[in-house]
Amino acid sequence: MKTLRLVFESFRFAWQALRSNLLRTVLSLLGVTVGIFAIIAVFTVVDSLEANIRQSMNFVGDKVIYVQKWPWIFSPDSPWWKYFNRPTPTLREYRELNRLLPANSHNGIAAFAAQGGNTLKAGTNSVESIALQGVTYSYNKVSEVPVAEGRYFLPQEVEGGTNVAVVGYDIAHNLYPYGSALGKVFRTRGQKFVIVGVMQKEGKKLLDTPSNDTNCLIPLESFRKIFALNTSGFGGAQLMLGIKGKPEAEDPGMLNVEAEIRGAMRNIRGLKPREEDNFALNRPEMLADAISKLFGIIGFAGAVIGSFAILVGGFGIANIMFVSVKERTNIIGIQKSLGAKNYFILFQFLFEAIFLCLIGGLAGLFLVFLVTLIPQDALKIFMTMNRIVLGLSVSVVIGILSGIIPAVLASNLDPVIAIRAK
Repeated sequence: MKTLRLVFESFRFAWQALRSNLLRTVLSLLGVTVGIFAIIAVFTVVDSLEANIRQSMNFVGDKVIYVQKWPWIFSPDSPWWKYFNRPTPTLREYRELNRLLPANSHNGIAAFAAQGGNTLKAGTNSVESIALQGVTYSYNKVSEVPVAEGRYFLPQEVEGGTNVAVVGYDIAHNLYPYGSALGKVFRTRGQKFVIVGVMQKEGKKLLDTPSNDTNCLIPLESFRKIFALNTSGFGGAQLMLGIKGKPEAEDPGMLNVEAEIRGAMRNIRGLKPREEDNFALNRPEMLADAISKLFGIIGFAGAVIGSFAILVGGFGIANIMFVSVKERTNIIGIQKSLGAKNYFILFQFLFEAIFLCLIGGLAGLFLVFLVTLIPQDALKIFMTMNRIVLGLSVSVVIGILSGIIPAVLASNLDPVIAIRAK
């Protein structure tokens, strides 16, 4: 109880000292405010950039392995023509993978192909540069299809190549600006398609990556019909196979699924044990790791730059604390002569330095919060609780480092000498 009372008294003395020198306090706060603002602003922008880039790339899905002709990350030792001569995945291989892979190792297998630059027409309205994508029924298990209105394809529609479509928000809104687009018809490549589903609006992305807003899904058999393609030839729209891992599968589990897919594909293509793979297994984690490393470097560089600002603020607080000890030497002598312990004097000045830094840190965090309120279409800036805690923790540490030496000097003053000071 006595300790708590002494701590409270230390806070009270510190608060009175700050109020009595308001102008000096405000000037001292500026350095810490700018320093905390610089550090937390850098981390906030980096976090927001990383989150927005990851969101822009969510079209690749999570825990998905893609069987493709080209790898996403090229090996410097492999020439480009080595990949160019590889065969593209086929529908036969898709069916064989469905047969060979154990059902308990994955959540779904899908085959899909995309053709860009298409024009959709409905009456006098039209939409250009649309990504037309032919998919199998399991596509919504591999890649997210957020249907806001209507429904996804039925199995018989996909197998029979019925001319139905699930379209993005922008497509539905532009073709049918008044009322719902469900059940309505549009034309493309000389074929009529009925809209059975409309996807949720995604809005602008930081990166120019495929968006559901301008995406049109149709059954793969319908895609083959309008492009006059056979089971193995998809022209410029290469077939891609996607295998979704179980939701609970972690990295070791996904590695097992990848090994099973590699073995099945080698078996399907009749590769001998010593022959290299003539296909690529791509995982979104490759891109995620590269993004994490990049932003880790950017965040570290930003923290180093911001630390110089907070360092200047810390020197300013330390200078003010030395001046404060000098001004209150007489009062310190009176307090010690009346029985104040050394730790009471030490806490008094240490808390004063921490108070200064905390107030400056809160001001810096408030400025960062104001930055997050600036409306942005592509880059949404947000501040997480982790960054708030980091900013306050840095403020406390700077307060301790800036105030510890002046506080120790004040607590070790001789009361007789201190009381005679002028």
